[in-house]
Amino acid sequence: MSSTSEVGHAKNVANLQKITQQVSTYSLYNPPIADITVPSLQVLYNDANAKLTEVGDKRNANKNAIVVRQTAFENLSSTCTSIINVLEIVGLPQGTLDQAKYFTKTIQGTSNKKTNPDSQQPSTDNPQPSTKNSTSRQSFTSKAENFGLLVQMLSTLPAYTPNEDNLKLQNLSTYHELLKASTLTVDQTESELNTKIIERDKILYAEETGVYAISLKIKKYVKSLYGATSPEFTTVSAIEFTNRK
Repeated sequence: MSSTSEVGHAKNVANLQKITQQVSTYSLYNPPIADITVPSLQVLYNDANAKLTEVGDKRNANKNAIVVRQTAFENLSSTCTSIINVLEIVGLPQGTLDQAKYFTKTIQGTSNKKTNPDSQQPSTDNPQPSTKNSTSRQSFTSKAENFGLLVQMLSTLPAYTPNEDNLKLQNLSTYHELLKASTLTVDQTESELNTKIIERDKILYAEETGVYAISLKIKKYVKSLYGATSPEFTTVSAIEFTNRK
């Protein structure tokens, strides 16, 4: 479901098309400035509409990456537990076992909390990540790093020779790479989304040239042409545009 702000952006673009169509029917509409002529308004609408599509595509890519990452990390906690169970029966020195348990506890410190797949999704209005989003990213990165240290430690232990495929060193290394890759993809898609949000907001809300500013110019011009009480001005003034908060 789209957020209120996303609906607001789309409504502004849709209403730009609506007001353009309306003023194009006014016989006196011949503005002295290029940016509110009908051809310019049509170009602005096409650009704004295309940018909304780009933002939507990047947002979907980011959401998909978050889901993939969540799936990749689902078995991390149980895998660590299985590793410790193996280590506890192969006769390791207590200090070595304690070190492995330390890595596991660090990894599992937040892994038991159910994570919303959208927990790292950036705000739809503000491309800057929130503190919560930054914490989420650090959590996944930290888990992957500590799991890598655990796997590295296991590679130095001749006694670690599990029979289970998922616990064998080669497969653990592959799993570690998967964890890192899934986190990297989330960060990459989020950065791409943030860039498109900035571009969209420039088209919609830039001072003087954005859709919102242009809508005010259109209404003022129509008012100057037909008067404040004219049906022409009443019609265009009823087409609502919202500025970014």
